[in-house]
Amino acid sequence: MLPGLEAVFGNPSSIHQVGRQARAVLDDCRERSAAVLGCKPSEVIFTSGGTESVNLAVFGAARLRKGKGRHIITSSVEHHAVLHSCNYLQKQEGFEITILDVDRKGFVSPKDLKNALRPDTILVSIMAANNEIGTVQPIRELGTLCHEHGVLFHTDAVQWFGKEPFAGVDDFAADLVSICGHKFHGPKGTGALFARSPLLLEPILFGGAHENERRAGTENLAGILGFASALEKFVKSPVFPADRLKYLTEKLASFIKQLPGTRMVGPCDNRLLNTVSFVVEGADSISLLAGLDLEGVCASSGSACSSGSLEPSHVVRALGLSEELSRSVVRFSLGRESTLEEVEQVEAILPKVIERARRHW
Repeated sequence: MLPGLEAVFGNPSSIHQVGRQARAVLDDCRERSAAVLGCKPSEVIFTSGGTESVNLAVFGAARLRKGKGRHIITSSVEHHAVLHSCNYLQKQEGFEITILDVDRKGFVSPKDLKNALRPDTILVSIMAANNEIGTVQPIRELGTLCHEHGVLFHTDAVQWFGKEPFAGVDDFAADLVSICGHKFHGPKGTGALFARSPLLLEPILFGGAHENERRAGTENLAGILGFASALEKFVKSPVFPADRLKYLTEKLASFIKQLPGTRMVGPCDNRLLNTVSFVVEGADSISLLAGLDLEGVCASSGSACSSGSLEPSHVVRALGLSEELSRSVVRFSLGRESTLEEVEQVEAILPKVIERARRHW
């Protein structure tokens, strides 16, 4: 990223020689990214991350196709970037949203999707892999079904890249694919949207004619350099090593299952191999995460913690678990540097952390 912070300081939209130098770097990054994604350079739109990419896909496609219909389909386990966008379109712009239920492992049924499709359906948005419980959806089957009915298909693939095998965006059978750089060791604040040509999305940012008039704003050249590099290094050969992580996560999950009052959430198969997610009876996520943090262990929750309030995980609720259990989600996300010693450290401290959390619940 250093050239974009030091030597190449021009604006890629300027016509003078310093601007042309920056434009050449930007074009090179777009071509490199397209080569990894298996698409045309013109089909890559650089964004500020996954949320903007999702917003551009959902709002841009819905507004582009509203003359053909106003029905959109998504699922109950999507990231809030999708759900809140759909909710806005429904409340403010007169779209009708169908939210598909999932089974107890978090899977969307292709049969349910087929039954929900209507003549006025213009967009389906289903995530490739779930960020809370790791469920990997039958995304190609879902996308193919949409294409058979002439419906645009978007997938939030933010959690997929760097974890699952990847040959190219055609793997998803999608018209729109959202990507986020920091999920595969790229810089935070970077992302992209694949938009299959000749799709010309309605922009959600207004200003200059950047990104071929699809995303206004001077491009973050240093961030894009990092994004393109991370794509090349960490996506085709996933940065999260499945062979090693599978052993570590299965060992950790087996230990957690033996603890009284704990329950794993998500599937045993067809899941991201770095994700271990569970709920704890008689405790809440805030106490559990705080206890782990005091022991030097960084974990996450499916819940949104803000100012001491805890909202239940909408993903865990969608699996059919109670609101109480949905407030007790803990997620361990392992990575390329995770070790057996770290897993054993968690196994040593987790029982007492749970015990303390239950006492204070």
